[in-house]
Amino acid sequence: MEYTVKYSKRKTVSIQVKDGAVIVHSPIGVSEDRLSAMVNSHREWVEKQLARQEQKKEKYPEPTPVEERKLRAEARVVLKAKLDYFSKIMGLKYGRLTISGAKTRFGSCSSKGNISFSFRLMMYPEEAIDYVVVHELAHLLEMNHSPRFYAVVARVLPDYKQRHRLLKY
Repeated sequence: MEYTVKYSKRKTVSIQVKDGAVIVHSPIGVSEDRLSAMVNSHREWVEKQLARQEQKKEKYPEPTPVEERKLRAEARVVLKAKLDYFSKIMGLKYGRLTISGAKTRFGSCSSKGNISFSFRLMMYPEEAIDYVVVHELAHLLEMNHSPRFYAVVARVLPDYKQRHRLLKY
C-alpha cells in the first residue's frame, strides 16, 4: 500500500486518509519498517476509508467553477433565511454569516457568534441543511458537543440523529 510519511516533533504515529491519499504522521526517527508494519496492521481501516472517500466523490463530485458560484449564491440566500428562522425559534442572535469552500466541515461557530457554512452544504438534502444550521446555532449556547449541547439541538429537531446521518457518505 502506498503512503506518504510526514515526520515532525510529535510523540505518536497516526494514519490519515485524505483526498484519496494515505498519510502517516510520525515522530522523527521511527524506522520505515515500523511505519510499514503499522500501515499494514491498519490496512482494513485504510481501505475502508479510501472506499468511503471514493463513494463520496462519486455521490458529490467536485463542482465546476460555474457550479460553485451558483452554489455560493444559493447558500448566501438559503442559509441566511434558515439562520434567521431558526435563531428566532431558539431565541438567539448570531454575528456574521460567512460562506466558505471548506471540504471537511459543513459549518462552524466562533466564540464571537460568527457562523460559517461551506457552500458544499447546498448539495445535501434540506433536512441535513436544517440540522447543520441548528447545530451551529446551538454552539451559541454550548461551545462543545456535550449532552447539554445535543439537548439544545433536540429541542428544535427531535430527529437530529437521522438528519445527521444524511451528511455521512
